[in-house]
Amino acid sequence: MAETNSAAKDILAVRDLRILFPTRDGRDTVKAIDGMNFTVRAGETFGVIGESGSGKTTLGRALVSLIAPTDGEILHDGTNPASLRTGEFRKHRRDYQIIFQDPNAALNPRMTIIDSVIEPLEVMREGNDSSRRKRGVAALERVGLSPETAGRYPHQLSGGQKQRVNIARVLTLRPKVIVCDEVVAALDVSIRGDVLNLFTDLQREFGLTYVFITHDISVVSHVSDRVAVTYLGKLMELGPTEDVIEHPLHPYTRALLSAEPIPLPSSMRVDKRIILEGEIPSPVAPPSGCRFRTRCPSVQQRCAAEVPAWRELKPGHMVACHFASAEGPPPDNQDAPVAQQQQEEANEEV
Repeated sequence: MAETNSAAKDILAVRDLRILFPTRDGRDTVKAIDGMNFTVRAGETFGVIGESGSGKTTLGRALVSLIAPTDGEILHDGTNPASLRTGEFRKHRRDYQIIFQDPNAALNPRMTIIDSVIEPLEVMREGNDSSRRKRGVAALERVGLSPETAGRYPHQLSGGQKQRVNIARVLTLRPKVIVCDEVVAALDVSIRGDVLNLFTDLQREFGLTYVFITHDISVVSHVSDRVAVTYLGKLMELGPTEDVIEHPLHPYTRALLSAEPIPLPSSMRVDKRIILEGEIPSPVAPPSGCRFRTRCPSVQQRCAAEVPAWRELKPGHMVACHFASAEGPPPDNQDAPVAQQQQEEANEEV
């Protein structure tokens, strides 16, 4: 976790972001991202958590300009990359890089490790072959791989070593921001900690800014300064990691945290797991009002009629819930008939 200054400049700014994809038959659209607003400060690690289908990966790709916004904008250090000409954009995007989840798919099996590492430098036409290879070997050594690794092929490396190669490849461009999309999800638990510690060391050495996308709460709590909670293309909560993890304000965040495995017998656990009813709705036809209302244990009639405002309930702690307060999430709804009616209405809409 980086030591960040709350007054640090915003190196990423997301404003009213919407990303829609047409369905296969072209009759409707998938609302992958449907109105997000947040900023990422220079030098911090910004975590993004949520269930599968919440829009995390789409958001990550959009942050590095791999996907264009349908509406809204993403500013890179105050600049909208969509406004840049081709040459300017090519030069600009080297500062905003991404590391993908699957280290195997990210490496060409027919290329040696050093050829994969220096490929971005070749694309940027930076230096000559000798200088590029020297820089590539230095990057490999910095992530803990020996120079002998340079001549090997991906199938000769372990999963952890392959992910280190992907990190080294990004480092050759000396970026300002790195989006890490589930970077340790495919790795053995025994080596996840080593890779996460490597990210921390690199951040300290190079002044990097990270956006860590994951479904693993333990990863977020280990590396992030602030965390955003996503659900069905919307932000539910955003705030300092310790506040969000220890004192969640949104019912969804509370339920998500309760699902985190705890190495204790069930009889010794203080907090019980909150079981959410039903599945995450389709992003093609999301529920009206609050996106989470069809599964929320605190649902009220207002939740179907109004979209919750994005409110700051504590300094730097935002939440999208009509009934949340600075003390915590709203209590569970004891009015069963009303809750059941809300659920039935949602099912009819879908």
